[in-house]
Amino acid sequence: MTRPATHILRLLRWGRTLARHGALRGIEGDPNTPPPVRRLARLARFGTFQPRQPDYAGAFQAVGPAAIKLGQSLATRPDLVGDDAARNLLFLQDSLPPVPFAEIEAEIARSFARAPEALFASIDPVPIGSASIAQVHRAVTSEGRDVAIKVLRPGIRERFARDIATYEWAAAHLEALGGEAERLRPRQTIANFKRWTNRELDLRREAASASELAAAMQGFADYRVPQVDWDRTNGRVMTTDWIEGIKISDREALLAAGHDLPQLASRLVLAFLTQAISAGFFHADMHQGNLIVQPDGTIAAIDFGIMGRIDRRARQWLAEILYGLTTGNYRRVAEIHFEAQYVPAHHSIDEFATALRAVGEPMRGKPVSELSVGQMLDGLFAITRDFDMQTQPHLLLLQKTMVMVEGVATQLNPQINMWDVSAPFVRDWIREELGPEAALAERLRDDVGTLLRLPALIRRIEEKFPARGGAPEQPPLPPVELLWQRRERRRGAGGYVLAALAGGALVLAASMMGWFQS
Repeated sequence: MTRPATHILRLLRWGRTLARHGALRGIEGDPNTPPPVRRLARLARFGTFQPRQPDYAGAFQAVGPAAIKLGQSLATRPDLVGDDAARNLLFLQDSLPPVPFAEIEAEIARSFARAPEALFASIDPVPIGSASIAQVHRAVTSEGRDVAIKVLRPGIRERFARDIATYEWAAAHLEALGGEAERLRPRQTIANFKRWTNRELDLRREAASASELAAAMQGFADYRVPQVDWDRTNGRVMTTDWIEGIKISDREALLAAGHDLPQLASRLVLAFLTQAISAGFFHADMHQGNLIVQPDGTIAAIDFGIMGRIDRRARQWLAEILYGLTTGNYRRVAEIHFEAQYVPAHHSIDEFATALRAVGEPMRGKPVSELSVGQMLDGLFAITRDFDMQTQPHLLLLQKTMVMVEGVATQLNPQINMWDVSAPFVRDWIREELGPEAALAERLRDDVGTLLRLPALIRRIEEKFPARGGAPEQPPLPPVELLWQRRERRRGAGGYVLAALAGGALVLAASMMGWFQS
């Protein structure tokens, strides 16, 4: 177990790096920052020169690989890091200098216990991408197929495990301070981050995610997920089909190739909605570098390390919330928040509906270029504190991806209106999933299942099935010994020692007195 002094030294070292980029100024100035955190921030920046404009993305990039991933995760939490920091972190580039090719070859050989030449006819030594966790090389298999090989950076698992241990320790101490820090659930944020990164650090799970997404999107035209070469895939190496095309960020090249950019933008939005709402399993890293347009106009996705999942009931709530916001039915949106127990029952539905109207109405009737899902989400985050809403970790990744998709779609077609594109899809999905036929079928299925489980339910319903809201039950968090608990334990142990010594002295004195009296 890592000693508290080690965690503190790491935090101070990272804090100084953040301070040099001006990234601690927001923490110190936020009235909701607990005093101990503010003092630690002041100590970390002591003697550093802070730029006038904070560079949060540059700060996390400078701290290291795990911080890059953490920064991308915190981009979904304007309630936790502030609006300015969250927007800046959206531009955080997950790129690092490449690992020498000799080390990559050694990693491939070590993971397969075979020479790379036994699997690949050739591997391009120049990587086509070098990120914080892995880098990608183009290769040709021994059968002559063009493929992409993704290889973990040597030692990256150990480095992430060390850094995440400190994140967990810091989050536990922050949450234990209570108040606003407890409401924002930083421990759960780090727990989600740990799950995401552990998935990325096992390339077999990424390969499985790609395979599952491909199956879910089979019925969606002009969207492709590359096929996995399972014979050349393990925990540290993943091999997929090579995707030929133009990165979706290269607008000029797309126009030169004759692609219909507004059509591409709409297709991207509908592909995301199909994944998130219809399948409940979505590609959660849909930035410009992970989307490629093939010569026939097909959008191909790559890099499936970060995936999101939403259960069916939460998808129904989400669809109704989106549709309610697009149509101005704020009362229904408010009711859903109370049904899902996102808002505590002691608040007023009518007051919450009014707060939602304050978020949605300023956008209604504006030109399409001024409508923004990102602005809408920022507004929703702003009212969570007034209504004691705890953050819902299962929706944070979805919110981040929605903002990301909107950004890519807007670059392709500046006049796109996400609401106009989304509303028909969401309306049709609600009709199919929540209409009379669907409701009857679901009721029959649920009731029959309940009857079959009735004997066991009667015995266990109170202890096994407590009433919960829309958020899925989170896995247990690892225990973290807080500094003040450690001090109490040591103080208590010292007291026991002193008591034992005092007791022994008394016994010895009593024995000696009895000896003298005899």
